Amino acid sequence: MKELVVISGKGGTGKTSIAAAFASLAPKAVIADCDVDAADLHLVLGPAIKEESDFSGGREAAVIPDRCTACGKCAEMCRFDAITLDGPANEGVGKTYAVDPISCEGCRVCVEFCPADAISFEPAINGKWFVSDTRFGPMVHARLGIAEENSGKLVTLIRKKAKELAEKESKDMLLCDGSPGTGCPVIASIVGADLVLIVTEPTLSGRHDLERVARLTANFGIKTLICINKADINPEVSDMIESEARENGLKVVGRIPYDEAFTKAQIMKATLTEYTSGAIAENIKTMWREIIYELG
Repeated sequence: MKELVVISGKGGTGKTSIAAAFASLAPKAVIADCDVDAADLHLVLGPAIKEESDFSGGREAAVIPDRCTACGKCAEMCRFDAITLDGPANEGVGKTYAVDPISCEGCRVCVEFCPADAISFEPAINGKWFVSDTRFGPMVHARLGIAEENSGKLVTLIRKKAKELAEKESKDMLLCDGSPGTGCPVIASIVGADLVLIVTEPTLSGRHDLERVARLTANFGIKTLICINKADINPEVSDMIESEARENGLKVVGRIPYDEAFTKAQIMKATLTEYTSGAIAENIKTMWREIIYELG
């Protein structure tokens, strides 16, 4: 089984549209949406959920009011100012301490130092992950809770479940829509992949972000290809990107022109290759054939 991950140095490059188009061209693939902070591949693929599970990326402290003696040791030790004397009364004190779940970082210090053993430390539910069916095959995806952390752990879980599903169903490819940028979820998306496709755009910010994410994939020794989307909006910068890629031993496998079909396909909840059979679809198919060749 081969694993292809589509990423970008910044948001808005068309990464997910291209990943969705690839999903329509990969007959024996499991699809994984690893962009858990802003998942939107489901908007195009319309998954029908078969399984749903909670995701816990850490633990969360909570004061047990009946046991609290209001000694204040927990608040004294909390470096995040997450604990205040704002809890309900009990038989011994008029007020107890309480933990603000938004400010709590789950470091466990308060649990260790509480002399009354009055602080619980239970798994926090940070989001949900799903196994679904789409018109192009099985898909594993997730929804991270608002302002929740540990997206890297969730990405790792999504990839693991997708690989297990691919092995179970004898699929020959894992196709991942990764996260933009260079942070923890991106690293979790690409480590161990067979091939990474970076989707960029011919702007100064697009060029600089491409350099950063290309250094990241090089650091992990992952074979990397480049797609320049909206290449004709600034041909000079597109040429510059391709020239710099060549100097760094990277191959540009696609120069996709700007096309309103990207937006119109999204509105119709369709992939580019479903929405149109025109030049833009042919460009995507040509790029896909090159990627399959590079995957070996």
